[in-house]
Amino acid sequence: MLRKALNFVTLFGSMSTLLCCALPALFVSLGAGAVFASLLSRFPQLIFVSEHKKTLFISIAVLLAIGGLLQWNARNLPCPIDPVKARACQTSRRWSLWVYAISVAIFAIGGFFAFIAPVLIS
Repeated sequence: MLRKALNFVTLFGSMSTLLCCALPALFVSLGAGAVFASLLSRFPQLIFVSEHKKTLFISIAVLLAIGGLLQWNARNLPCPIDPVKARACQTSRRWSLWVYAISVAIFAIGGFFAFIAPVLIS
């Protein structure tokens, strides 16, 4: 249960890194700065997230590391003998691994646009 909850927290946390850092870069690079400005006026919380991106990235990295350790430790745990429960166990493991992988990919994209792309541009 903890692993499932942690996977969802890391997924939504990594989505916030994508929103704070990759979304502005995408809009500006596409020449849609006005669209992003109107988006900021509609959702001013994005400014707060962007101002605290270092704290956000550090906390999400810690959560992703914990989630990765939980995934690693659970990889060889036995599933129930009952065929229905065993199938559900295997399905939930696959879904959990996919959610974790997507979270890491989104985190990496957000990290690139937050910290690496500005250095490459300037």
